[in-house]
Amino acid sequence: MQETSKKVIKDVFEKGDCFYRTGDLIKRDSKGYLYFVDRIGDTFRWKGENVSTNEVMEALTAFQGLHEANVYGVSIPGKDGRAGMAAVVMDDNIDLAKLGEFIAKALPQYAVPLFLRKLSAETAATQFATGTFKYQKVALRSEGFDPNLVKDPVFMFDQATKTYVPFGPAQHEAVISGKAKL
Repeated sequence: MQETSKKVIKDVFEKGDCFYRTGDLIKRDSKGYLYFVDRIGDTFRWKGENVSTNEVMEALTAFQGLHEANVYGVSIPGKDGRAGMAAVVMDDNIDLAKLGEFIAKALPQYAVPLFLRKLSAETAATQFATGTFKYQKVALRSEGFDPNLVKDPVFMFDQATKTYVPFGPAQHEAVISGKAKL
């Protein structure tokens, strides 16, 4: 009861009113229709900027051949905030160079996912989605980008070439040790 009461806000527009804080950001158009915009709190902070996971997901899935994206932030030792990572369902023959160029143009530099984790459609549906097809982020976030924990192919965004390149134990060590340019 105490936790529920924290979500109720009072006296917002006038004394005595009461609203339930859902965590959803909506907008109303000139005709009075309401539209979902984003989930407040479904963000992460990287390079001093707040990154909307929904905005990144929309940019990724606008690329031909990338069908689903679950975006979240992952911790990197010695770095403030969380780097962007996306668990994606994409075609096997997707051009990672074109994807990198596309996403670098579509998003500000701080919002470009540093890591992509390629999931099969079956894995995405069975292991990382609820019965109502809502993505689970906790397990993905906890596994992070460690190739010892992640059994799926992982790719890292290369700033110099604006492409995603395969990511393995050697690249992981470079990131963890601070030798990789992020």
